[in-house]
Amino acid sequence: MIKVGVVGAAGRMGRNIIASIDDTEGVELGGGTESAGHPDLGRDLGELAGLAKKNVALTDDVNALVDACDVIIDFTLPEVSMATLKAVAAKNKAVVFGTTGFSAGQKREIEQAAKSIRCVLAPNMSIGVNVLFKIAGEVARVLGDAYDVEIVEAHHKFKKDAPSGTAVRISEIVADALERNLDEVGVYGRKGFSDGRGEKEIGVHTLRAGDIIGEHRVMFGGMGETLELSHRAQSRQTFARGSVRAAQWVVSQPPGLYDMQDVLGLRD
Repeated sequence: MIKVGVVGAAGRMGRNIIASIDDTEGVELGGGTESAGHPDLGRDLGELAGLAKKNVALTDDVNALVDACDVIIDFTLPEVSMATLKAVAAKNKAVVFGTTGFSAGQKREIEQAAKSIRCVLAPNMSIGVNVLFKIAGEVARVLGDAYDVEIVEAHHKFKKDAPSGTAVRISEIVADALERNLDEVGVYGRKGFSDGRGEKEIGVHTLRAGDIIGEHRVMFGGMGETLELSHRAQSRQTFARGSVRAAQWVVSQPPGLYDMQDVLGLRD
């Protein structure tokens, strides 16, 4: 039985992950943490997630969590995830990060740590979104420079990073497929007057409203037709289930940095 720990266990995603662990054969909840001073510290994790009592209390000790578990799932903030990474690396355990908004330097730290630990890092754990990643690259290669690319993402008003990690990843995939440098052609929102759209621009646009869980649309606009790919998440459970699937998979892998394309066998 694989013991899974959850960092940020009292949050919306944390509670969904606990519910998914409870609903998945071959895994069990090993513990969960929140920051020091959190009002739910000491509460039973099962009850926090709306389940039967698990006799596992919410704590603020990530090192003890890592000791007790085979793999950690972390959907929090970059600074919290970096502390999780340090604890996991010290114990040579496995980790699944669904956190977004990492800086370039933080990503380098994760890459370095993954030389000795097993790590899944993915901006979106949804199976459908990861199929979208694969399709978007293939469509971009087929259509080439004759079609303009615009990416639109929408999330709830509380989301801190913009554009979303998923939209960033889609733009990276499309840019790679079209052999473009995203730093040179990425356009993030538009305002005012210009001479029109640049020939090789990749537009990325952000919407924030209400309680939208996550929507992503990729538009390929040609002269006389438009092809669109879209994904809409109706529940956070889709991300939670994907993270638990990643946790089950990564514990048996050699050290390395993986993403959901690896987990789902979609890697070319």
